[in-house]
Amino acid sequence: MFKQHPKVWSAVREYGIITVATLIMVIGIYVFKFPNNFSFGGVSGMAVLLAKLTSISAGNWTFLLNMALLVLGFLFLGKSFGIKTVYVSVLMSVALSGMEKILPMSHPLTTQPVLELIFAIFLPALSAAILFDIGASGGGTDILAMILKKYTSFNIGSALFVVDLLITVAACFIFDPTTGLFSFTGLMAKSLVIDGVIENINLCKYFTIVCDEPDPICDFIHDALNRSATIFKGEGTYTHQQKFIILTVMKRSQAVQLRNFLKKNDPGAFMMITNSSEIIGKGFRGFN
Repeated sequence: MFKQHPKVWSAVREYGIITVATLIMVIGIYVFKFPNNFSFGGVSGMAVLLAKLTSISAGNWTFLLNMALLVLGFLFLGKSFGIKTVYVSVLMSVALSGMEKILPMSHPLTTQPVLELIFAIFLPALSAAILFDIGASGGGTDILAMILKKYTSFNIGSALFVVDLLITVAACFIFDPTTGLFSFTGLMAKSLVIDGVIENINLCKYFTIVCDEPDPICDFIHDALNRSATIFKGEGTYTHQQKFIILTVMKRSQAVQLRNFLKKNDPGAFMMITNSSEIIGKGFRGFN
């Protein structure tokens, strides 16, 4: 049925990825962030602080804050407010509240706070990177960023960083210096991990191939790898013989196949292989 309706299959696949990514975030927040009182920004960071000051749990605070931000989003953004953001916000809020009932945690999972900090950073960052990569948002303070972007000229990145920094500073006073320092570490590492994961998700190999016989190589690229290439003529500066230059971009698994093909069938070809995470066009990102 899905093969007959590619748009339906595409939507099912996309929301499947969003669901998995959101549940990864929930595990990172609930199992590793909440029990250790790590407060390095975002709605979950605010929830940790508010849970300490009130009798309401961090999971329920996350639900309340996310729902309030969704209402603000609908009021200020209207139809431009993405359905994916709504889905992620609701799913994360419901899942966190559900986890408190299914798997109550009164203390950290282990006695190793550094190990738990690593997972508290990595799992939500991995989730955020996956969501960003497919054009979704984790909701929460991202909604505030959308509103600020629409109605003000603020530097959104700086504004959100200041909010996260204030939450982290508050953790030093509400909890203790150790928790505060762990939270500062998480704040500094979070964006680096997100950037690194996004870059690795999108990593492609850019080939520049200098050869004498381009047809067998191009045939392999077309038929075996289902990719295309650009070819133009050149001249060697030492021998002044005519050469052909092939430019093509491959996913990592395809790049291995092409490299092995060239080594076996045209060992005299000159290859330059470059990593790139920003390939935009048909067959890659950003093409409609």
